[in-house]
Amino acid sequence: MTESPISAHEPRLPLERWGRRLLAALQARADRTRVGRWAFEFLMFGLKQGWACVFGALMLGLLFATRFVWPEQAPIARYDFLVIAAVTIQAAMLLLKLESWEEARVIFVFHVVGTIMELFKTSAGSWIYPEPGLLKIGAVPLFSGFMYAAVGSYIARIWRIFDIRFTNYPPVWTTVVLAAAIYVNFFSHHWLPDVRWALFGATALMFWRGRFHFTPDRKTRWMPILLGLFLVALFIWIAENVGTYSHAWLYPGQEGGWRLVSLAKLGSWYLLMFISVVLVSLVHRPQAYEPEPELQPAQ
Repeated sequence: MTESPISAHEPRLPLERWGRRLLAALQARADRTRVGRWAFEFLMFGLKQGWACVFGALMLGLLFATRFVWPEQAPIARYDFLVIAAVTIQAAMLLLKLESWEEARVIFVFHVVGTIMELFKTSAGSWIYPEPGLLKIGAVPLFSGFMYAAVGSYIARIWRIFDIRFTNYPPVWTTVVLAAAIYVNFFSHHWLPDVRWALFGATALMFWRGRFHFTPDRKTRWMPILLGLFLVALFIWIAENVGTYSHAWLYPGQEGGWRLVSLAKLGSWYLLMFISVVLVSLVHRPQAYEPEPELQPAQ
């Protein structure tokens, strides 16, 4: 049986329900042809992805825009404005019910985990924040934690919006152990051998059979977990290039002029995606995918 155009697999937030009703008429027209149904499903996939990315997209837009329009004589530093803007966006999303409190808790955890890493990495010279500001912890402006929070926001929101289910998802405790090992290696490789290749192998071994099932519109699709996380890591790496181009932060060698962020950072983001999924899974427990039974013709 085909689901009603305006029904939902999961409870939606108010604005999502309103938007879905607006799309119902378009869906009815698209259903007249097979190509139309495919086109509408692709449209819904793009809209849902954009909706899940709203916090990160706004932050990235602010980084880029303030790089070129921020006046030199502004009463507050650019970095401080970004902190205030991030808090304002977060508060507005909660007040307007664009985001649930459960998702906000996930974002807070990402902010803490990310800020701790930022404090260590900047002290080790991995990257720098070249501009002044008051809202800092040491050399780390507080807006940096919101960049990690944007990743957490995306994962948490997409989990709900696409009604994600899993097959062959590893036991949660094993994923927690792996995520902890990845996180520790980001620190320990400054003194001990870097074991990221072993961690790449561990993630492949643990997740190679795993699939996640998602619903862009009415039909459930699937993708290998490893492929999905790589694609998200790739988009984050592209976003990081935008961030460094805007001089929000700089890697060694970028001080004299911008250049592409090393592809090695793509590997780092790939590993960080596993940490991200595990952190979100502690709030949104992974649910097993159960195919809907096919209707039998009447006898």
